[in-house]
Amino acid sequence: MTLTVDIERRLGSFRLKTAFEAGGGVTALFGRSGAGKTSVINAIAGILRPDSGCIVVDGSVLFDSKRGIDVPTPRRRVGYVFQEARLFPHLSVQGNLRYARLFSRAPETAGHFEHVVELLGLAQLLDRRPGNLSAGEKQRVAIGRALLSEPRLLLLDEPLASLDTHRRSEILRYIELMRDEVKIPILYVSHAVDEVVRLADTVVLMSAGEAVATGAADEIMGRSDLPGAAGPFEGGAVIDARVVAQDLEFDLATLAFDGGTLTVPNVDALPGEPVRVRIRARDVSIALERPQRVSIQNVLEGSIAGIGVESGGVVEVAISIGAAVLRSRVTRRAVQQLGLAPGQEVFALVKAVSLDRR
Repeated sequence: MTLTVDIERRLGSFRLKTAFEAGGGVTALFGRSGAGKTSVINAIAGILRPDSGCIVVDGSVLFDSKRGIDVPTPRRRVGYVFQEARLFPHLSVQGNLRYARLFSRAPETAGHFEHVVELLGLAQLLDRRPGNLSAGEKQRVAIGRALLSEPRLLLLDEPLASLDTHRRSEILRYIELMRDEVKIPILYVSHAVDEVVRLADTVVLMSAGEAVATGAADEIMGRSDLPGAAGPFEGGAVIDARVVAQDLEFDLATLAFDGGTLTVPNVDALPGEPVRVRIRARDVSIALERPQRVSIQNVLEGSIAGIGVESGGVVEVAISIGAAVLRSRVTRRAVQQLGLAPGQEVFALVKAVSLDRR
């Protein structure tokens, strides 16, 4: 699947002028509130009409101002999950799910309803009304309803924004299952770093109505030159790893990656499952010798790949650890005191509780 977006729209004093391409998997529209993320997916869904430009999904033109094409929303085959579940209160969960078929232009796949119900854990909820559901259960039903419309593209507009931490973690797990099993391309709107790191294959960074950077999640979320665009965001490293052990007594997981292992708390994944973690530059310390008798759980051996330009007395040091590159923000004085230089063997120290994996 290829999604091409190149649109402009004036909304009062705000100007949306966005262009990007996305492929399969999960593409995250990431940026601070007011960046224009929701306006973009509303345009893709046909809820917001651009002033100019085009939107194309897999060669099918949904909007083209020059050619006068503006496909009506029901014919776009786009599933949409809003921040609030927006379920019909007078229908049961099963009624809400079945309602999606009224708007599907694709033939119903045999067993699709049962598969979606099983995937999202809805079997015990089918006879309930929305008023008897928790916020997390409502959102699972909303996701199921969108999937049952047989969309070619799924839009999720900050679906976890109204949930508490426990419910967020629960729904994230279901979204991961959906991503891996259903394999429908997903455009996911969020300003939460942990959600983007955990879910996204591609990140489109939005700022002031524009897509200022597009690329692989590990590339964009690891950049340190984008904090102004991303709001309360700091560069670091995104590492793809795999669970190799779970310490149930201490609620810790051991993750293996190309450069060694990491100890991380609260990982809801079984041994063998892939996970992704983000290590912020401010959470990485540097030592010239392997420390002894310290509380820090992650001590990784590597070499300095580069030292950045000083900014306000702070320097960013890149450390190669296997194929991964960690970044450490330290003072210029620390660089001088330790005599840090490219190629030097060092140890990167990372507190287990600082790792972004929820």
